[in-house]
Amino acid sequence: MGIALWIVREDYGARAMDAPEILLDRAHLARETFGDTDLAREVLTLFRSQCERFGPALAEAARPARERADLAHTLKGSAAGVGARRVGALAAELERVLRREDEAAAAALLPRLAAALRETLAAF
Repeated sequence: MGIALWIVREDYGARAMDAPEILLDRAHLARETFGDTDLAREVLTLFRSQCERFGPALAEAARPARERADLAHTLKGSAAGVGARRVGALAAELERVLRREDEAAAAALLPRLAAALRETLAAF
């Protein structure tokens, strides 16, 4: 029974990256918060706070690429936790290009990530 839980979770991660057009997977959020709407609201509030801090920090070109890659990695994980698929997919891509220190690719991704953050937060 326990292994099935991990198989399902792994499968969700693969699906999340395959469906970046979805802003907020509410069914996933409900599963992660055991159907507790108060907990879901609290988790979304924490995610919003993190997005508001990380968005500007990711755009700071003076900040080292490795540090911004770590922020993108954290945002990717948080997005996966709440079902913010588009944010998660873009944060994953940003992490990849920052690990390669490809500043041009990062600069091209940042407006898309910023838009996804705005749209996702507006969907709460």
